[in-house]
Amino acid sequence: MTTTAHHTDTRTGNTGSTGTGIDRVGVVGSGIMGTGIAELCAKSGLDVTVAVFSESSLTTAPRRLTASLDRGVTKGKLDPAERDAALARVSFTRDLGQLADRHLVIEAVKEDEALKQDLFATLDKIVEDPDAILATNTSSLPIARLAAATRRPAQVLGMHFFNPVTVLPLVELIDSVLTAPAVSARAETFVRDVLGKKPVTSPDRAGFLVNALLFPYLLSAVRMLESGLADADTIDQAMTQGCSHPMGPLRLADLIGLDTTVSIAQAMYEEYKEPLHAPPPLLLRMVESGLLGKKSGRGFHTYP
Repeated sequence: MTTTAHHTDTRTGNTGSTGTGIDRVGVVGSGIMGTGIAELCAKSGLDVTVAVFSESSLTTAPRRLTASLDRGVTKGKLDPAERDAALARVSFTRDLGQLADRHLVIEAVKEDEALKQDLFATLDKIVEDPDAILATNTSSLPIARLAAATRRPAQVLGMHFFNPVTVLPLVELIDSVLTAPAVSARAETFVRDVLGKKPVTSPDRAGFLVNALLFPYLLSAVRMLESGLADADTIDQAMTQGCSHPMGPLRLADLIGLDTTVSIAQAMYEEYKEPLHAPPPLLLRMVESGLLGKKSGRGFHTYP
């Protein structure tokens, strides 16, 4: 089943080229990140098709997108006509075949290497444009291993957005050893000039730049809690009020998702074998018990 719409960029009056040859974008995955990427692309005037994995997501994903755009109107960041135009640019489908005509496909499924490799192998067969870019929003997995699942590894790179996608300005761009320089340059121009984000390049190493710095800090906070040195509120308060961080480390881990936090930590530990990258037992037990952070209603903190 597919919900479709035909799209016109109300800011330019037409659907003319963005200058990068990327006018039609596919997003695979309709969670917080996938929906955020779709919203960003739609507000940038692009034709967006979102591939979802369940029948229920054909209802919940448009609702999530609409709610986010409505908040933009409420906050005065969008007017109703801009919201309606963005919604009209996005279609949702369960059929990956609907991505055949895309110039760029961004994968935003869960942080599972086997799942992502299977998806890239499928997209390689589906996407018709030989110049199309296949990008992954992975937080930590090696780009080279995902690219190896395709027959066009030169067209594969990492395009790592941050949550909330529409708010945070940074996007990490990660080449594998096989990514073509022209593809890298095109992706950088797209991120900067079309999406209005700040691109930074990173080597293809687990954690890339941001998470390689961030996750040892988050895991240290978990170990501090686990040792009984301080409670979660105190740890978070220390960093927000003592270091002017906008959010404490444990609340930030809850926002990221504790299951995602474990996946990223495990990927970094596998690559570097540094003890500070290993997920602490407390974190593992919480995930095994279904305490995943904000998305499940409870993690290191409780969320109504």
